Amino acid sequence: MKTMIAYCGLDCEQCDAYLATVRDDRALREKTAKLWSELNHVEILPEHINCEGCRADGKKTVYCDRLCEIRQCALKKGVETCGGCPEMDSCGKLSMVTSNNPEARRNLKG
Repeated sequence: MKTMIAYCGLDCEQCDAYLATVRDDRALREKTAKLWSELNHVEILPEHINCEGCRADGKKTVYCDRLCEIRQCALKKGVETCGGCPEMDSCGKLSMVTSNNPEARRNLKG
């Protein structure tokens, strides 16, 4: 499995926060902060858009680091990704991602 696959199966290499970080792209940080602020109804500033990947060591957005219930659950269970969890198919938290993103489910099934 690619190391840049998040616990939920999303591909971090396709995430605008990751791309803005590795490219040091101020415009992409601003665009992402604006979009995420609108989607989440909270103020997210461009300087908050720093992430080196969900499972990688290094910087993470505040959401990914502390607020993502899926990531926190996987860390607690000690699984490489949700694909290693016996409750994956019945997990309501995970289904919020995989129901809208079949590629994430495929990434987890490996």
